Amino acid sequence: MNKMFNRAMMVLVLLGAPLAAQAEKIGVVDMQAVFEQLPQREEVKKSLETEFGDRFAGVQKMQDDLRGMLEKQQRDAALMSETQKTDMLRKMESLKAELQLKGKALDEDWRRRNGEEQNKLLVKVQKAISAIAEKEQYDMVFQRGAVIYVKPTSDISSKVVEALSKG
Repeated sequence: MNKMFNRAMMVLVLLGAPLAAQAEKIGVVDMQAVFEQLPQREEVKKSLETEFGDRFAGVQKMQDDLRGMLEKQQRDAALMSETQKTDMLRKMESLKAELQLKGKALDEDWRRRNGEEQNKLLVKVQKAISAIAEKEQYDMVFQRGAVIYVKPTSDISSKVVEALSKG
């Protein structure tokens, strides 16, 4: 029984050896570096600036108006009547509340749209990684943060940026 077990183990070892000897080709991508180098990133930034430019300018004007009212209140407080001071405070509180509301809505809208655009870029990056992995016959591709050490020859980040820069 023991001899038969040893023979069976030997057969398994001999059959498994070719499988273990076959090395897998592994690649690594530094996603942060890829996103920082993408030319499409600037296009997205300009697009969002165009889309939200008027709203940013409106919020900036409201901030400037509020700042001007505060300066006027501090400068002219001694010369103002109680009614004028009360009116000024009410206007400032109203403007401050409106500024907070518009600022928060603008921030939320901008973050949402920026996220949508980043997701579009992510899909393009993933397609480029898949195409490179398939073309160069990589068995696996990991994100750079998932590995401790990688040979520079296994890093395909520059190839991904190059592929996305071409089209």
